[in-house]
Amino acid sequence: MTTYSGSCHCGAISFTFEGEITSGMECNCSYCRRLGRLLTFGPAAARQVSAAAGAIGTYNFNKHAIDHHFCTRCGCATHGSGDSPGGRMAAVNLRCIPAIDLEALSITKVDGAKF
Repeated sequence: MTTYSGSCHCGAISFTFEGEITSGMECNCSYCRRLGRLLTFGPAAARQVSAAAGAIGTYNFNKHAIDHHFCTRCGCATHGSGDSPGGRMAAVNLRCIPAIDLEALSITKVDGAKF
């Protein structure tokens, strides 16, 4: 299993994500579309986040099912979390992981605007 490292733009938030990342999800909901996020998901235990106190902001909207986390200093949307039928899940923004070749990923488009 591969461990990927990522961070926000200013480095106040850093994270690791353990798994094999070969694909991503692009959502067109009002929030993801504006941010240009490209996400991958895994169990909560697959992601570890490190940040100074006060560095992580959280935004919820619509059904408040997902905690969208961002850096309070640079505004970069780094990760998210929420409940799924399989248990607590973690999301990471693939655009925050420099080692990933985004062009090589298979991208699934999700119509989140209809929810």
